[in-house]
Amino acid sequence: MNDDGDMASVMGFSGFGKKARTFDLDAIFEHTRRTAIERSQRYLRIVFSFLFRKHESDSSHDSDTDTELIGPPVPHQNTAQDDDDDDELVGPPLPPGYTGSTAHCEDEDEDDQEGQDDDDDNPVKKIPDTHEITLQHGTKTVSALGLDPSGARLVTGGYDFDVRFWDFAGMDQALQAFRSLQPCECHQIKSLQYSVTGDVILVVSGNAQAKVLDRDGFNVMECVKGDQYIVDMANTKGHTAMLNCGCWHPKIKEEFMTCSNDGTVRTWDLNSEKKHKSVFKPRSLQGKKVTPTCCTYSRDGKLIAAGCQDGTIQIWDRNLSVHTKFHCRQAHTPGSDTSCLSFSYDGMTLASRGGDDTLKMWDIRNFRKPVNAATGLTNYFSMTDCCFSPDDKLLVTGTSVKRDEGSGKLVFFDRATFQRVYEIDVTDASVVRCLWHPKLNQIMVGTGNGLAKVYYDPVKSHRGAKLCVVKSKPKKKQAETLTQDYIITRKFLVYTHTDTRILSNIITRIFILSAISSKENGVTTKETLIIFCPLELLPSAWCDKWSMLQRT
Repeated sequence: MNDDGDMASVMGFSGFGKKARTFDLDAIFEHTRRTAIERSQRYLRIVFSFLFRKHESDSSHDSDTDTELIGPPVPHQNTAQDDDDDDELVGPPLPPGYTGSTAHCEDEDEDDQEGQDDDDDNPVKKIPDTHEITLQHGTKTVSALGLDPSGARLVTGGYDFDVRFWDFAGMDQALQAFRSLQPCECHQIKSLQYSVTGDVILVVSGNAQAKVLDRDGFNVMECVKGDQYIVDMANTKGHTAMLNCGCWHPKIKEEFMTCSNDGTVRTWDLNSEKKHKSVFKPRSLQGKKVTPTCCTYSRDGKLIAAGCQDGTIQIWDRNLSVHTKFHCRQAHTPGSDTSCLSFSYDGMTLASRGGDDTLKMWDIRNFRKPVNAATGLTNYFSMTDCCFSPDDKLLVTGTSVKRDEGSGKLVFFDRATFQRVYEIDVTDASVVRCLWHPKLNQIMVGTGNGLAKVYYDPVKSHRGAKLCVVKSKPKKKQAETLTQDYIITRKFLVYTHTDTRILSNIITRIFILSAISSKENGVTTKETLIIFCPLELLPSAWCDKWSMLQRT
């Protein structure tokens, strides 16, 4: 340390900085130990005092119980009055045995329960018709409707050869289709249906070849056309005449079926477009060829049913194409086109919509005569639909009208009694197609004046039309115009993209006022407008400005 002090004095300063602090660890430990002991003693005093007080209170309670009477407790009196006091009722006490308020509440609950049961038992209450939206397909008849299994997309086809795609989640209140195409050129669309997985669409038109499109409308498959010079239609690879109807298998996603004016019903495999899978040939009582006008699978896919032009309904086992399993010879009037066949969800009942203005219901276990029939349902179209409600309690079909002779209706029948329980006035044209989606609980209708209507209920329905009605229309974008420069000279008008510095070397007495910026097809272009006019027509202020520019 002395050496450091001598060195610091020689160098002219007092020291080499601050000295390091030193700590007495033994003193610190001792202080901490004493503090911990004091805190522990303070805590123990508090605990002991609390326990002592509790002990004194318990002893005093025991002395009090010693003075009480020995024996069973005295029964409590005035129980009803105590209950009334607990309920804090105002007024004189109620007579004993009166339970008016409780009985009233129970009656209300029972009435509510009965009302809910009545709503459940009444299928009319489940019809979603409180709201509707209208999709403008075109001006001609909407002859085909298809909705995918999830209910996200609707596809419509008509006599105008167009197929339009509608996306409920992507639409707004403008209700515009996101795609329109003509997959079959100049042939009317007869039927549209999504497959069981919803990834492809079967398109049946007025030609002899059915097509399969994907969800966006691109071609996936086209059935082969048969040889029309072969007599036995079972020996041809495909149909040889106009198609009438088609549908997908409800269980096998690659299989679909078509029927044609060549007198055959054919099944197809999506992976084999060169030839049909199997052929079913409807026959009359005399064994002659008859034309099938509609066809469908049963719900389990084991049966194939066809309605024919001679008024018969013929049903085959899917795996046995030779002989029919069920056959009704006089289902509808001969010569009338049976427009639709539909199986119920339980698979035991078949509904048929005839061209003879009737709707009939059949039990396939006793197929000789209909269970119920309704008449007076006008039908002018060969594809008028009928379908069952999702709960299987109602049967729905549409009616046809001539122009300016009333309105087309959607008619609902009770399946048990076959009474007409409800009807909807759709529009002043025929109701051709109808579809009741079980997942959305919404009803789609195709009409004879080019409209596709969707009926829904905000409470009972799900998604579908409810998604697009809440979206407002997009605002129209205003044209963006930015004023910059005009170029004015003396004698004539020129429109050019040339740089103004180059023009100034060629054309004299140029005056720049503004420019135009335009945006076309997403690309912004700057255009220079050069205007030439006599100098005496220019305002004096412009001439003064031009003189100043000339000096510079």
